[in-house]
Amino acid sequence: MSRYRVRRSLVLAPFLQHTGRLALSVLAIALGVALGYAVQLINQAAINEFGAAVQTLSGEADLAVRGPTAGFDESLYPRLAGMREIAVASPALELDARLPGRREPLQVVGLDIFRAARIQPFLAGGASGDRLDFLRPDRIFLSAAAAEWLGLKKDDALSVQVGLRVVSLRVAGVIGEARRQRFAIVDIAAAQAMFGRAGFLNRIDLRLRPGVDPERFAERLQPGLPAGTTVERPEADIERSGAPSRAYRVNLNVLALVALFTGGLLVFSAQALAVVRRRAQLALLRVLGVTRRGLVAMLLAEAGAVGALGALAGIGLGYGAAGLVLRHFGAELGGGYFRGLVPELTVDWPALALFFVLGVLAAVVGSLAPALEAARAAPAAALKAGDEGRAFERLQSAWPGLAVIAAGAVLTQLGPVGGLPLAGYLAIALLLVGTVMLMPRIAVVAFRLAPAIGPRTLRLGLAQLRSAPGQAGVSLAAIVAAVSLMVSMAIMVASFRQSLDEWLERILPADLYLRTGPGSDTTYLSTADQQAIASVPGIRRVEFLRIQRVALAPDKPPLTLLARAVEAEGRVPPLLGASHPLKAGDPPAVWASEIAAAIYGWRPGSVIELPLGGRRARFTVAGIWRDYARQQGAVLIERYEYLRYTGDPYANDAAVWFAPGADPERVKRGIEARLAGGANIEMSGPEEIREVSLRIFDRTFAVTYALEAVAVVIGLFGLSSSFGALVLARRREFGVLRHIGMTRSEIGVMLAGEGLLVSALGLAVGLALGWLISLVLINVVNPQSFHWGMELHVPWRLLAEFVAAMLAMATLTAIASGRQAMSAEAIRAVKEDW
Repeated sequence: MSRYRVRRSLVLAPFLQHTGRLALSVLAIALGVALGYAVQLINQAAINEFGAAVQTLSGEADLAVRGPTAGFDESLYPRLAGMREIAVASPALELDARLPGRREPLQVVGLDIFRAARIQPFLAGGASGDRLDFLRPDRIFLSAAAAEWLGLKKDDALSVQVGLRVVSLRVAGVIGEARRQRFAIVDIAAAQAMFGRAGFLNRIDLRLRPGVDPERFAERLQPGLPAGTTVERPEADIERSGAPSRAYRVNLNVLALVALFTGGLLVFSAQALAVVRRRAQLALLRVLGVTRRGLVAMLLAEAGAVGALGALAGIGLGYGAAGLVLRHFGAELGGGYFRGLVPELTVDWPALALFFVLGVLAAVVGSLAPALEAARAAPAAALKAGDEGRAFERLQSAWPGLAVIAAGAVLTQLGPVGGLPLAGYLAIALLLVGTVMLMPRIAVVAFRLAPAIGPRTLRLGLAQLRSAPGQAGVSLAAIVAAVSLMVSMAIMVASFRQSLDEWLERILPADLYLRTGPGSDTTYLSTADQQAIASVPGIRRVEFLRIQRVALAPDKPPLTLLARAVEAEGRVPPLLGASHPLKAGDPPAVWASEIAAAIYGWRPGSVIELPLGGRRARFTVAGIWRDYARQQGAVLIERYEYLRYTGDPYANDAAVWFAPGADPERVKRGIEARLAGGANIEMSGPEEIREVSLRIFDRTFAVTYALEAVAVVIGLFGLSSSFGALVLARRREFGVLRHIGMTRSEIGVMLAGEGLLVSALGLAVGLALGWLISLVLINVVNPQSFHWGMELHVPWRLLAEFVAAMLAMATLTAIASGRQAMSAEAIRAVKEDW
């Protein structure tokens, strides 16, 4: 027989003998690869489609001048169009318009069609319809994605809300080439008149003449632009808009890889126990001439085959899961970052290759330590019965595991890298690996200290665990990792949810809240509307809020500017830390959200500049407050300061306090009756807002819950596989016990006791490690990823229910794993020693 055939038979034989454990290992790797690959495919599809949508709208522009949502004076346009370096300048007005009956707004772009057609090629011939309709004020063109979303076609009517009134437009055509994103196009003059933006633009696309360097021209142009207006390459919008979602996407990828990591630990425990069971066979191979290197290569080849099978299955499963998610749920994955996109799933070959390699690597690395231990074993000693207990002696040293944990603790003190908590992720990985390395030693100490009480079967089970604690410690690797990660995420999510609930209680003191349109740039309350609301019987006090988006830096996402009465009404937001009292001569107060302060490095007392009304207004940071509602950061100023700089009297939202004895329903009806278009106002009480907010929170973390569940399932697979391997390795022991009079039921009780003790140890360590990892998540990963903090809240009831369920399942798993070994005749189980 050739050497190749011998090696192949040596690799395949263990698989054919133990197909059940092989299937579990392959399934664990497959689930990990599938989750990681699916999340990567969905994220990449969303980013690709977002980039394609931006490129479609920007067309062949070399630069884009972008201003705040409120816009800048349109006199900037002829000044730019007359510059000799600019070949074409195309003015635009971009707004998110509210559609009655729809939760999501529609992006409406006002364009000068004659100018825009020279930059955006899709306008030259991509729209079905009369091109003169571009000039008619009551016509609108929809992208193919928007038309499909709205269920509209040419000549249908589309209602758009402006202020509180509804404007009806006729669909003049569908832009068939624009399938990437939902948007609509109207004539720019019509957009300015319709949305009350006469004399204002918020974007100008520029195509430069040949030979003009865009970077240098942008540097020369920037100083002459109004405050809050930037000039940049169109693709910069992709990076800036994608930045807020990057941390969310990276966290999802890391969480998905947790399942793969847990699968690698399952392979480790399965291979370690398999090597112990085959110790004599492997020693015989050494006697027959197989070198240490050859033995290691053979065992790693086994693991590599498991990893390859799992990776291939996982890639197919992940591709199917990604297609299902994109088709039924879209690309946002609960985060809300990619709404409005219609991504198409394509094979990402680099990601495919990466996850295939990761699947194989997870299995090979998981088998490395057992393979090296088998190669180091002395063949003569390993051939003797009873040598199995020495296999884990090297793993019982505490120093390597403690050193790894110490390294993880040091990494928690490091800052983010490129805006991502890479050191925090690595710290969690080292804490996990270090604890797994300590498990054999922890098992030695725990079983030694456990009291030997109860019936003889339970005492016998404890004695067996004391005699081979290393095997139990290794078998717990996957379950400890899965439990600790599940517990840490449960504590983090519960802490976040409870902190959000408490924040909502503090931030919603009014009796009723009015909203003209969430996320919309076209809805508002006019001065007359505000006066009408304040005069409704039953209203004691009303507070109006103006919301605008302002850009402070070209490389950072825009902040949300909130303008309302603050100090005069005693409505200073709950601050984190001490406030900064203003002195005479200081600029007026601004209160920065926790996220904004982290992004820009602000502290109480910092003097900052905000672009208001085309000017730079100086403010003093009077305090930092927590805000979970605006993920890109927010600043709060007095409304009279906003009016002084901008002259904008409109409001977006209102908070209403009822007079004593007022009927809430009558007040709501009074508001609707007093306002023209009052039916278009959203009215909600604080409890309703809390309920909706928490429901959105739960939906956002639904993917997290699913990934946690998969990791726990893999951990249970690991526990089942480990117990099965341990029980099979003890067939002769069971045979001897049967010979001396123990019944099958008594052996079952003994195994149940062992399973209870081992799983209790794994759960105890997993709970402690999970609590420690949750501290890293709450105090390191989340602040560095999303710049928000939270208070620690442990979900005791949930954890107690989880522990009880895991103990019961582990005990049943131990009993089920022993049925195969107990079914053999006692004489057959011990005849190998005759």
